[in-house]
Amino acid sequence: MSTRLALRIATRTEELERIFASVESLAEQEDWPPALTFKVNLVLEELGLNVIKYAYDEGTHEFDITLISEADVLTIEITDDGRPFNPLVDGREPDTGAAIEDRPIGGLGIHLVREMTEDLQYRREHSRNHSTMVIRKS
Repeated sequence: MSTRLALRIATRTEELERIFASVESLAEQEDWPPALTFKVNLVLEELGLNVIKYAYDEGTHEFDITLISEADVLTIEITDDGRPFNPLVDGREPDTGAAIEDRPIGGLGIHLVREMTEDLQYRREHSRNHSTMVIRKS
């Protein structure tokens, strides 16, 4: 049996709180361990902020987040009609070996998402970005 959570999010940073509250509610309903809830919120924060800050030139737009929770895995899909962005190709790989003072600010978000998910897929379809991540529950 699976549980589905679908959210339509406006491209405003204050919407992150609504995302977190929805994840917390699902996590409580399904009795997720705190580490899983933290991981899901971090992934959604990083990718959500990318859409909010960089997908559009101006104005407020909307994007969709879908979570499908199954016995062993959680699948997250983020869909937007902003400019094309493939996190597998377009996200620069940070130099994690460099001294902290020599690293540029930012650039770790996509790296963190790659590290925290079992699978990350991207496709551009019907002028929309579809980023799909799979996170193991155990």
